[in-house]
Amino acid sequence: VTVQGKRELIDFMVVSHEGANVSNYLRRKDQDKCIKEARATHNARNRQEVVEVFNKWAKKWRSVCPKAVKCIEKDMEELLNFYSCPKEIRIKVRTTNVIERAFREVRRRTRPMSCFNNTQSIERIVYAVLSHLNDKWRIKPLKEFTHKS
Repeated sequence: VTVQGKRELIDFMVVSHEGANVSNYLRRKDQDKCIKEARATHNARNRQEVVEVFNKWAKKWRSVCPKAVKCIEKDMEELLNFYSCPKEIRIKVRTTNVIERAFREVRRRTRPMSCFNNTQSIERIVYAVLSHLNDKWRIKPLKEFTHKS
């Protein structure tokens, strides 16, 4: 990702995955309300606003589910790294849909075969699937991302 003219590798915590992690620490009766309120941070315009919304949420829920609050606090920096990216590409980096789609395609191609003679045979199939996806992305890249090397 290029941020302010510098190419950087930014460590992101995927928000949807964090929500799943948090729900593990909640009682079933609290899950819907707690997660819904935590998602209010998704609408924040900047880092400072996220912190303010999170602090309000944490204050309310810390006594009910302290482990859930700690779960987010521990990953807060990775969740906030999202705001280091230009606004135009935030929706693309907020989730890992492209990566997850690639893995789904690999599974779709390999599951029907169920067994392979050796490691090289599955590696060839995985390589072919990912190579095909790379070719598609080369022809039609995500317009918000640029790669000049």
